[in-house]
Formats: sequence, structure tokens, C-alpha cells
Amino acid sequence: MMQTLRDALDARGYDTLTPVQEAVTAAELAERDLLVSAQTGSGKTVGFGLAIGPTILDDDGQLGRAAAPVALAIAPTRELASQVMRELEWLYRGAGARIATAIGGMEIRDERRALDRGAHFVVATPGRLADYVRRGAIDLSDIRAVVLDEADEMLDLGFREDLEFILSACPESRRTLLFSATVPAAIAKLAKDFQNDAERVVVATKGGQHADISYKAMQVAQGDEEAAIINVLRHQDATNAIVFANTRAMVARLTARLSNRGFSVVSLSGELTQNERTHALQAMRDGRARICVATDVAARGIDLPDLELVIHAELPSNSETLLHRSGRTGRAGRKGVSALIVPMKARKKAERLLGTAKLSADWTVPPSAEDILAADEARLLDDPIWGAEVAEDAKVFAAKLLQRHAPETIAAAYLALYRARRSAPEELLPPDTKPQKRPAAAFGPGKWFSLSVGRAERAEARWLLPLLCRAGDISKDAIGAIRIQDNETFVEIAEASVPGFLRAIGPDMSPEEGLKMTALDAAPDLSRGPRPERGPRPERGPRPDRGPRPDRGPRPDHAPRSETGDAPARPAPDAPAPQAAPSDDRPPRKPRADKPAGERPYKKAEGAPADKPWKKRDAPAGDKGGDKPWKKKDTKPFDRSRDGAVSDRPGKPTGKPGGKPGAKPAGKPFAKPGAKPGPRAARSDGPAKPRGASDTSRRFTPPGKPGVKSDKPRKGGYDTPKRGK
Repeated sequence: MMQTLRDALDARGYDTLTPVQEAVTAAELAERDLLVSAQTGSGKTVGFGLAIGPTILDDDGQLGRAAAPVALAIAPTRELASQVMRELEWLYRGAGARIATAIGGMEIRDERRALDRGAHFVVATPGRLADYVRRGAIDLSDIRAVVLDEADEMLDLGFREDLEFILSACPESRRTLLFSATVPAAIAKLAKDFQNDAERVVVATKGGQHADISYKAMQVAQGDEEAAIINVLRHQDATNAIVFANTRAMVARLTARLSNRGFSVVSLSGELTQNERTHALQAMRDGRARICVATDVAARGIDLPDLELVIHAELPSNSETLLHRSGRTGRAGRKGVSALIVPMKARKKAERLLGTAKLSADWTVPPSAEDILAADEARLLDDPIWGAEVAEDAKVFAAKLLQRHAPETIAAAYLALYRARRSAPEELLPPDTKPQKRPAAAFGPGKWFSLSVGRAERAEARWLLPLLCRAGDISKDAIGAIRIQDNETFVEIAEASVPGFLRAIGPDMSPEEGLKMTALDAAPDLSRGPRPERGPRPERGPRPDRGPRPDRGPRPDHAPRSETGDAPARPAPDAPAPQAAPSDDRPPRKPRADKPAGERPYKKAEGAPADKPWKKRDAPAGDKGGDKPWKKKDTKPFDRSRDGAVSDRPGKPTGKPGGKPGAKPAGKPFAKPGAKPGPRAARSDGPAKPRGASDTSRRFTPPGKPGVKSDKPRKGGYDTPKRGK
């Protein structure tokens, strides 16, 4: 190892290297291409930084003047690329390295200026780097080493074409180091195409995969998922924690819920700008926030210090995502906890995910309120503040407290203040509790409010309900009836939740921009008024006389029953069918004269060949069909060209060369004798002109004036053109 890099590790506090770092820095692999697979959190970033050192540093462990880049590191996400840049900065600071970035979402002008000034390293995401190469903004002719970090994720995200384009633009003499948690067929093909006799390096962790992570599958009742998350956070009291959700909407909902409960929380999702995402991660690193609610955008490459807890608020879609989510904790030898919130209906899915990932989890329930209070007391008693030296001013204040209050009173007040700074635990239902509909009488008295939207603005209860819950920090159980009128909507809220609801939405009474809310003194009158009288029904006249019913004649006689009353017995299957007696006005059927009676119509005739009794007789002379009467003829008797000049139909005019003798000259086909040649016949002497495509722009145009929108909303929220008169 180069002395410059060794000094950087010592300054950083590295006593020993991780297994993957030792494997990639072996002396025999100093100039080889590498295909490395190791689990997340094993120190791969520092590992490939050490591995490319002999390739880009001189004999003194220094880098020359910064010009065209000599090393390239590509990562799938912005966060992972930013982390790689930070690791390389302290690792190569002693070598005088200058690092530029090409990361999507960053300021392009700053990146272009850094590249123009010269850089030794370029840390990039595939899309932005490929764009720079196509524009000629970066020179890759001096690249000596290329690192692809989390290559399997880059292929999953659809960056294969960009990676192939970038690697093709680099010199063939470069070193290529490919790091991937798994090596599927696509990764193997990429390594075969762009690596030269790559050395396969597989690093297995002692004790199995994620040996430093404790997995807990917590069963909860349907609807108690968010309350269970609050209890897990309170019970663990982790320095840093990540809560993973599957959608941006769920991230926003959990962030608002935890923030209202007093947790210091930030969010991380794809809808945020790069600056917002950077600030959120920095708040986690410097301690201003302790909880990060994120989508799977943070499942790879994010390395937060002292991250002790990962909560899966929603189960991931596959086992790989489960591993990458959980891998944010338990890194570099530290311990961590991965908690899966599992509703009863999702237990089978959780078992399948754990089994596919080859993980074992402790099936349990979330901590109860009593468990959380007991943990608070234990943490309070074990706090190191009890062993600290008491300052003089604190002694004076303690003496005043002892003069006024008893020690038990002071201790109880201290405990109450300690609990007041933390969110109250939630009461959870048993996991096997089935969701039940709330009875109408259980809502109790409520207060009515008016919202400034109605049917004219397409107001619907399905988006008003979550909006009010989120803005007013209340649950859906605190909202009663929602009555949508033409221009306003009336909402009933339980009286016990009204004070907290009003504090949450603020004095302007605006749950959302453009939406106003007004408190009502009494319940609104939602009656439609008395129904209009319809008046007496008109009297019906007498039914018309239909005349006498037609005589259907006597019913046919049936066979007489036996003396016991049973139906007559059915004839035997092999008995001859009874012959109906002929009626007086219908003659009996005559037997067929062409074949003897009793002969089967499909019976083989005498003298027919034994192999093919159905074979056609020899065709007579002049019969073109021969033994194959179905054979297709050469002529097309009904063929007709587009311009009408050619017709092989018998007896019709044709302009085809070599036609029938005496054929009439080409003209309008099937025209009357003496008719003037039409425009189609005029073009018959040249090649047929292709017909233009028909105009389909008006095919599905609804009646009425185009572009005029209806004033009334259609069901589903779409405007339709007005119908014309």
C-alpha cells in the first residue's frame, strides 16, 4: 500500500482493514481488472479507493498536475456518488488530488468550470456523465482506472446503454473495477465485454449475511401500523433511524405524523431537489435530525454515522431491496436493528421475503405503552449525568429545591419533565384484531365546519378526508359526516378533537392553499324540502276486448299408464323404432331408389381401392385439376388493379400485355360502350399512382364546436366538448 494512503487511514482511525479491503489491495491484483461481490456496508468505497492507488499514483505517492482526469468512479444514485466523493477526498488529500463531479441534479455550470480547471478524479452518475461525453465537455483519453459501484443497481435503473457508451469512450488499456452486491447474468456479460481477464473476488462475511443486524418482524393489527412505528422509535430511542416507505405519498404522511408527535424528522424522496436531499442528509449527520423517512432512493449507498435502527413501514417488493434497506445499519462492525412492520394480512409476504433473502427474524409484537415507560425509567437511571460532578450554582439551586419540596416530590417532578419532552406511547390493539366498522352512535357530539369547495370544483370525500387528517393532525375516526353540496362542503368533527384541530390548521383556517374553512354555529340544513305533490293519477279506461281465444284443438293422446300408476316402460336400446302411422292427408315416405335399403351411406363401394377408397378417379382429358381438384389455378379471375387498367376477369376488357385476342383497349373497366374515359382510365398508360392515406384527424371528433369545453364537470373529472345545435 502506498505510504500516502496509509497515512490517510491512520489519520482517520483505521486500525485494521475489512475483508473486502484486504482482498482488493492484495499485491498480486495490483494491475488486474476486478469483479468484486460483497455485501453492503463492508467498506467497498474505501476498498476501491485503495485498489486504484498503484495505478494512478507515482512512485512518491503523489498525483501530478491536474489536467484531464485519470480515474473515474460511477455510482447509480446522487447520494451514493456524493458519498464516494467524500471518501475519496480524505483518502487522497495527502496526494494532492482534485476531484470534480458529474452528478445529476447538481449545478451544471459549477461542474463544467471544475472540469475546465482540471481534475484527477471524476465522480459521476451515468446519465450526466454520458451527456458530458456526448457534448465534448470531458476528456476521457487519459483515464487509467474506471470503477463501477453498485453495478447491478445501475443496470436495474436502465443505465446499460450509458455505461457501454462511457466505457467505449475510455482507453482500452485502462483498469476496470466492477463492484456489485450480486452478479446476475447481465453483470457477467458486462464484465466479459468491457474487462480484460477480470479476477473474480467474492468476500463472505463471518457469521453469514448481515450478521451484525438483528431482524425483528412485528405483527400489528390492521390500521395500527403508524402507531407501531411510533412505539418502536420511542422504545429503541436510537441516535439515528431510517423509516422506509414505498411511495412518496406515504413518506409525506409519515413525516407529518412524526413531526406533529415531536420527533426531529426529515424526509428523503425522489420529488425533492438535490439541495433538499443534501440538506436532509446533512441534518442527520450533524444531529439536527434523528429520524429520516425515505423511499428506496436511500436504500443504497447511504452511510449515516451511528445509524442504529431501520424500520420497514411498508414491506419492500423483493428480497434484494430488503437487504439493501437493512444494510444502512450494522455497517463496519457496528450493531443494528431492522424492524419489519407486518400487518396480519401481509405475514405470508414477509415470510417469503425473509426466506428468499435467507434471513431469520424474531417474530414478536411492537412494544406496548408499559414497555416504553419502563425503558424510559431504565435509561433515566443509567444516565451518566448521575456520576458527573455537580457545579456550584447547581448546588445552590438544589438546596433551594430541598427547602421547598420533599425529595420524593422533586424526583417525581423530574420524571414528569423527562417524559413530557418525549412523545406519549400509543395504545395498540392485539395483532389478530379484525378491523370493525365504527357504529354510528359511537361518534358522539360533533361540530360542523364549512369548506369553500363543492361539486363545481370536483370535491370528493376521498381526498378531503386525508387532507383534513394531515392538516389538522387528527385521525379519520375524529371526522364524521362529509356532505358535499354544489358550492361548499360540510364536515362534522368530534368535539373532543376540535381544539387540537384548530391549533393545527392555524388562525387563518386554511387547511391547504386556496381552501378556506369556516366554523358553523349549528348543524347545516341538509334537507331537500317537501316533495312536490304529484296530484291524482289519471283514471285508466276499460281494457280493450281482445276477442275470443283461438281453438287450439284437442291434445294428443298419451300411452295409458299401468295399473300401478307408473309411466309406460321405455323400449330397449336395440329395439326397432316404432313407425308412426301415416295420417290420412300425408302419403307414406317412399324408400330411396339409388341404394338398397339398410345400406350405410358411407360404406365402401365394391371395387374401390383398399388404401384410399375416397381417391378421385382419373381426370379426363382437358381437366386441369387432375388428381388435385383443389389445386390453385394460375389465373386470378377476380383480380383487379387499383387504376382499373388490368382485369383478368373473363369477358372484361384488359390492358395487360399478352391478354386475350380481341381484347378492348384499356379504359374505365366495366364502363358502358361509348362512355368517355374517366380520370382513372387516363392514368392507365403509366404506373399506378399510390393512393394517399385518408385523413383520420376527424374520425373520432365529437359533434359540436371543437375546442369548446363544457361548463359542467363530467363524472371522472374530464371536460367534454359541448354538443352543437
